[in-house]
Amino acid sequence: MIYATRMGSSLDKPKTDKYNEHGEGNGLRFGVGSMQGWRCEMEDAHYAKTGLGGRLEDWNFFAVFDGHAGVKVSVHCAKHLLECIIQTEEFKQDDIVKGIHTGFLKLDEMMRDLPELASGADKSGTTAVCTFISPDDIYIANCGDSRAVLCRNGVPIFTTQDHKPVLPGEKERIQNAGGSVVIQRVNGSLAVSRALGDYEYKNVKDLGQCEQLVSPEPEIFHHNRDQADNFLVLACDGVWDVMNNEDVCSFIHSRLQITNNLEEVANQVIDTCLHKGSRDNMSIIIIVFPGGPSPSQEAIQAETELEAHLEKAIKEIIDSTPGLDYENLLQRLYDEHIPGLPPGGGLVSKCRFIAKIFKQHYPHLAEVTCEVGCM
Repeated sequence: MIYATRMGSSLDKPKTDKYNEHGEGNGLRFGVGSMQGWRCEMEDAHYAKTGLGGRLEDWNFFAVFDGHAGVKVSVHCAKHLLECIIQTEEFKQDDIVKGIHTGFLKLDEMMRDLPELASGADKSGTTAVCTFISPDDIYIANCGDSRAVLCRNGVPIFTTQDHKPVLPGEKERIQNAGGSVVIQRVNGSLAVSRALGDYEYKNVKDLGQCEQLVSPEPEIFHHNRDQADNFLVLACDGVWDVMNNEDVCSFIHSRLQITNNLEEVANQVIDTCLHKGSRDNMSIIIIVFPGGPSPSQEAIQAETELEAHLEKAIKEIIDSTPGLDYENLLQRLYDEHIPGLPPGGGLVSKCRFIAKIFKQHYPHLAEVTCEVGCM
C-alpha cells in the first residue's frame, strides 16, 4: 500500500492523528505508523508489500520516503520505485545490488519529464530508504537521511549512514560541482546531500548523474538472514532526530514482549518521538522476522505493575499539590525516578497513559493535552 497526505513551517498544535497499516506474509509481519506532527504539511510516503508476485512471490519490499518542498516526488517514488527496480535487466538476471542501483537512477531521470518538475513549478525532492527481503537475504538501500536499522538478539547490528552534506565524501562532491556547504546544508539550503528529485541541484553540465550537488545514488547493503534476526526498522529522520539506534531497538524489543499489535508499537514509537521533541513528520515501518520477540506473561505483568505504580504516584502527587497542572505533574514524575520504565523510551513513552489517568481522575485540571504537555 502507498500512503501520503498533502496536509512546511510549524503548527500551533501538532496533528497527532495516525495513519496505520499492517500485514503479514512469507513469515514476516509488518506494521506502519505515520503522523504529520508539528509540520503544516504531511510530505512522507511509504510502500509495504509481502509477496511480489511471479518468481518474486517469496520476496517482500518495504520503503519510506521523506519528502521536502512538497509531496509530488515522495508520492511518485512510493508508486514507482519498486517497478523501476524489478524491471531492470540486472535485477531480472539476479544481480540485485546493480538492479537496485540502476532502478534508483532510472526513476530519478524519468521524473525529470513530469510536467510540474520539468517546468520548475514543483521543486520537491525526497529521501528514500527501502529493503528487499527474500527467504535468504536482506537488501537495504538508502538515499538521504532516512535510516534502516536491523536488530538482532535485541541490539542493532547494522544501520545505514545518513547522507549529510558535512560528510567528507559528500562535501567533496558538492564542492567539485561548484557548490558549498553552509550551516551544514547544500548551498545553505538543503539538509541532505542525496535525494530523488531536487532537480535545481542537478543541473551542472558536463557532470554525471551521481556527481551533481545532490546525488540520487543509493548506498546498498546486503545481509544474509539469520535466525537471530528480530526486526528491521525503516524510518524518516523525524524519528532518528530524537531517538538513537539503540533506543529505538530497545524500545521496540520491549514493546513486542507486551503486544503483537505492530500498528500499536509503531504508534508508540512516533508518540514517544513527538514527546521527546521531534518537530518533523514521522513515518516508520517495523518488519518482524520469525526470530522476533513475542508477548510474554512476565513482561505483561511487569507492564501492569508499572502502570499501577504510575497511577498511584499520579494520585499522590495531585492530592498533595492541589491545582497542579499536567506539565508540572510530569516534572514531579521525572523527579520520582519511576522504576521499570520501557528501555529506550523512558517516562515520555508512557505520556499517553499518564494523560489518560490524569484526565480520568482530575478532569477539572486536565487543561493541557498530552500532545502539548509532554514536550
